[in-house]
Amino acid sequence: MSRTAFDVTYDELRARWPDSTEDRDIDTPFGRTRVHVYGPADGTPLVLLHGGSATGLVWFANAPALGRRHRIHAVDILGDAGRTVRGGTPLKTADDLTGWLDALLDGLGLAATHLCGHSYGAWLAVRYALHAPQRVDRLALIDPTQVFAGFRPRYLLRALPLLIRPSQARAAAFLAWETAGVHPDGTWQRLYALAATVPGRKLIAGTRPRAADLRMPVLVVLAEHSRAHDAGKVADRARRELPHSKVVVLPGATHHSLPLTAPQQLNEHLTAFLG
Repeated sequence: MSRTAFDVTYDELRARWPDSTEDRDIDTPFGRTRVHVYGPADGTPLVLLHGGSATGLVWFANAPALGRRHRIHAVDILGDAGRTVRGGTPLKTADDLTGWLDALLDGLGLAATHLCGHSYGAWLAVRYALHAPQRVDRLALIDPTQVFAGFRPRYLLRALPLLIRPSQARAAAFLAWETAGVHPDGTWQRLYALAATVPGRKLIAGTRPRAADLRMPVLVVLAEHSRAHDAGKVADRARRELPHSKVVVLPGATHHSLPLTAPQQLNEHLTAFLG
């Protein structure tokens, strides 16, 4: 099989992970899931869910710090670009996504785990934590979308051409607009733009989950200059709905530049929260 530009760039970014990282393919009823595993075998498990088009590789700048104490499992989300492949039971609804995560954790041998998600991955993490609270010890949400607030209209208007006629150029232009002044890693930017051209890519959407019903410890990290939503308003709502949570705003960050922006600061917040 010929390698696409996406495949080449994916492998380039994979090389940025620590040498001892393992790639595991876990069979589920919905398809085979690629998971990048790093950290001590006896470390506390931590599952990482990326934002749309980012792939599980986006955590390469966080893995060395988080992997000192934790056994990291960075997942290529089913339905998105990456090395996860659909197969078997069709993936159609948000409930299917939580069923897929149930099967994935079973396949990884994780009865319970810390769970961390960014953007779309944070929305999925909240849905899963509500679905199976006994399996989520602590929940970290990085600039979560469709959890505490909807998208800004301007953000949706900018994203619309990419949704209607996806292309590498449109994805690159959208990313450049949202991350203006931050300059995320160049290899990852190329991978994000190329993800728009991957055949069959389709994220499963759903309703906004009731975050107020979460009962495990929750950390919410917001991007100061996020164009997806107003960080100040989201922070206020998160504090109201989850009064016992920890809510912080990461200076200088934009929505799509996370988790690559100021990884040391983000890692410090995550490691302090996860313990």
